[in-house]
Amino acid sequence: MSKIPSSVLSLTTMFLHVLAMPVFFLGFIMIYQSQWMIRLLEANHDMMVFSTLIVTCILIGVMCASRIPMTVCRKHIHLNWWQYTLWSLGEVIVFSCFAALFLALLHGSCGYFPALGQCLCMAFAILPYPYTIFAVWMAWIRPDEQEAAEENLVRFADNTGRLKLVIANNVILYIEAQENYISVHYMEGDTYKEYSLRQTMRGIEDLMARHGIVRCQRSYFINPRHIKVLRRDKEGMIQAELDVANTRHVPVSPKYYEQLSKIL
Repeated sequence: MSKIPSSVLSLTTMFLHVLAMPVFFLGFIMIYQSQWMIRLLEANHDMMVFSTLIVTCILIGVMCASRIPMTVCRKHIHLNWWQYTLWSLGEVIVFSCFAALFLALLHGSCGYFPALGQCLCMAFAILPYPYTIFAVWMAWIRPDEQEAAEENLVRFADNTGRLKLVIANNVILYIEAQENYISVHYMEGDTYKEYSLRQTMRGIEDLMARHGIVRCQRSYFINPRHIKVLRRDKEGMIQAELDVANTRHVPVSPKYYEQLSKIL
C-alpha cells in the first residue's frame, strides 16, 4: 500500500484534527441527541451538557497528544495508509478509554467496562466521518503541491551550518569555487544573479548530487538542465555553453566530460 502524502502530516491537518474533529463531535452530539447518547452522558440536561464538554475536552487532549508529535516528527515518519489507519484507530480507542473512565467516575453506579462499551459505540458512530473527510481531502482533493515544491528546494548553508540561501534546483546555472567561498549563479525570473557564501565544494557535494547538479571541473558544479552544448575551443579546452544569454561558458575537465555527456 502506498505511503501517505506529507500533507496528511502537515500543520494544517494537525490543526484540523485538534480543533475541527472535536467541534464535529460536539456538534453531532448536541444536534443529534439519540436516546443511547442521553443515557450515556446523563439524562439531566445540565449534566449532559457538562459531561459532553468534558468528553470533548478529552478528545482534544488525545488529539494533541497524538497529532503534535506526529507533525513534529513528520520528516522522520514514513507511514503507509494501513499504518495511518491503525494510528487513527488507536486514537479512537484511547479516547474511548479515557472518556469511559470519566463517565464511570461521574455516574458512580456505572462500571468502567459497560461505560467503555458505550463510549466505543459512540466514538465509532461519530468519528469515522471526519476522519474519512480529512483523509480524502488531503490525499485526493487537495493537491500536494507543497510537498513537490519542498523536494525541489536547495538549501545552501555556510560552513557553520547557518542557512543562507534557498532556491529551486531548476534555477541554478552553475556553482563556482572561490578560495574559501562558493559562488552560486542562478536565475531569478529573467534576472541573472550571483550569491557567495563561506563553504567548500566538498561541503555541498552530497547536496548537489541529490538535486542532479554535477561536478564538471575541480572548481565547478553545473546544472545539466541548462547546458545548451558542449564544445572545444581553439586551445582544445572543453566549455559548456548555457541556455541563458550573456552568461560565461563553464569549463569542463576531461575527467568529467564523459560522465556529463552521458547525462545530456
